[in-house]
Amino acid sequence: MTPCRCHARHTPRRIVLTGGPGAGKTATLELIRQAFCAHVHVLPEAASIVFGGGFPRSRTPIVLRASQRAIFHVQRELEATTEEDDHAIVLCDRGTIDGLAYWPGTDDMLATVGTSLRAELARYHAVIHLRTPREGYDLTNPLRVETAAEAAAVDARIAIAWA
Repeated sequence: MTPCRCHARHTPRRIVLTGGPGAGKTATLELIRQAFCAHVHVLPEAASIVFGGGFPRSRTPIVLRASQRAIFHVQRELEATTEEDDHAIVLCDRGTIDGLAYWPGTDDMLATVGTSLRAELARYHAVIHLRTPREGYDLTNPLRVETAAEAAAVDARIAIAWA
């Protein structure tokens, strides 16, 4: 972390770094964490917390919906942990909108958690979308279950969700 001489109180800006699986979000955020001062705070990915903690993984609609609701709530609570801190920027490894790309069926995921697309978009000041690579997709992450083709499809759905 780089030292900072800034002593002013900050108004935090919440910025999402999003993109499909294997796009480099976590690696990019780790570099940012190391290179910037304490006023730039990086939140971990909610899905990694949920799935790394043992939440079931399945491709059945019931489990997919349950996991996306869990990720949504963990993301919201991670963001809430920064509200009293003096951060100029809070960088989120994904945001609450990302779940739309993983939600099965035609019902409204955000309505099931008591919010709307407009309300969720208003929570963020900016979104940076990293694209999943067409070649060289990394399957070594034990939490990643998508094939390269599936990752590209998720990436496209994420772009549409945030658009």
